[in-house]
Amino acid sequence: MEAVTSPHGATTIGCQWVKAFPSKFCDKTMKIARKTKKLGQDDPRRMVHSLKVGLAVSLVSLFYYFDPIYDSFGQEGAMWAVLTVVLVFEFSVGATLGKGLNRILATLVAGALGVGVHCLSTLSGRKGKPILVATFVFIIAVITTFMRFFPTVKARYDYGLLIFIMTFCLVSISSYRDDQVLEMAHDRFFAILVGCCVSLIVCMCLCPVWIGEDLHKSVAANMEKLSNFLQAFGDEYFTEESNENNKSYIQGYTSVLTSKSSEETMANFARWEPGHGLFRYRHPWKMYLKVGNLTRDCAYKVEALNSHLNCKIQTPAEIRGKIEEPCKRVSVECSRALREMASTFLNMVRTSSANTHIESSKKAAEDLKSLLKTNLWEEADLLQIIPAASVTSPLLEIIECVDKIAEAVNELGKAASFRQSNVTVLSEQPHSIHQESIQHGSNTALPVQHCVITVAE
Repeated sequence: MEAVTSPHGATTIGCQWVKAFPSKFCDKTMKIARKTKKLGQDDPRRMVHSLKVGLAVSLVSLFYYFDPIYDSFGQEGAMWAVLTVVLVFEFSVGATLGKGLNRILATLVAGALGVGVHCLSTLSGRKGKPILVATFVFIIAVITTFMRFFPTVKARYDYGLLIFIMTFCLVSISSYRDDQVLEMAHDRFFAILVGCCVSLIVCMCLCPVWIGEDLHKSVAANMEKLSNFLQAFGDEYFTEESNENNKSYIQGYTSVLTSKSSEETMANFARWEPGHGLFRYRHPWKMYLKVGNLTRDCAYKVEALNSHLNCKIQTPAEIRGKIEEPCKRVSVECSRALREMASTFLNMVRTSSANTHIESSKKAAEDLKSLLKTNLWEEADLLQIIPAASVTSPLLEIIECVDKIAEAVNELGKAASFRQSNVTVLSEQPHSIHQESIQHGSNTALPVQHCVITVAE
């Protein structure tokens, strides 16, 4: 039998809900307020960006408020100007400039092509005009859509191709009913041009956010995260007690594994940015992707190394102690090399000091290989030896990865004209580079690195 709720019981529940509503509403409001505050504190640039967008939209909306400007643009032109600001204004200068230029060029070319189709279809008479217009719309839509599948085209011009299809279809199809197609195309292009210019001026002149700088800091921070793991790995693996202070360093590398998409996006937007600061015109942003890819390859080796920390089957401490010294030397030297590359890379300085640590790690690797070939393992159980011996494989692979990263960083430094320096930076302990907001979706603040500087003779 189904339970029947009495009117008295329903009234009681309703009264309880009404009494609890103010408290629940206040708790929900405070929770939203705390999240909002944290979002702004994580990256203050988000608040600045919101104010910039509001300013740009307000400036363009003046077209509606002043009669002389409104009479020049008309209602449709003013609407397109406001719509352009909303669609084009992005968080960084590179993204705004890329979308703005894409929209301007696409509107200009598509508008001119639409007017040409209108003039050509008019010659075919009233009956042939819709057939000719529909044919051109079909051909242009097919070709443009197929072009979007090319990776290089999609990365930089995907938004422009979408605007091209939309503008061409609007101009060419509306020309069938409206004979003033040339005036319409002119007004729409001018309104979009004004909207893009307002967006670019506000974005570049008021607290600009350069996506290229964010990419530069992101690549350096990723190398630093790998360095932190390798610095803490020896103590974590070869000691019985786990150090809680090392947990953040050890787990920090996981964000490197998923950084490919964000780095590619930042590199594509950075190519649109003009020269600023130490980042000159035609800065080699593509080479940042090469360094990033090599860093991720190293992160995968670190992931394999991390699996040994959480492995349930562990080698006894006395057996691990036989390879502790060379393994620690390898991890520490690789850590120092990565940290030094991250520091000099962040400051855009070229040095060869990281090579010293790489050579030391290779020497430690040779000692480790020689140790593995000795008869130290004869009295031990094979099942106990395997976990410890398997640790050495990713360590040796990490040395090769660090060497490749050093070569890629050196090539990038030459191409980007980094400052040449004879300064050697030797880190005393694992600290982290201060990383500002890398994307407007997240922000990670790490302690500033302290180091000893030794001037080479």
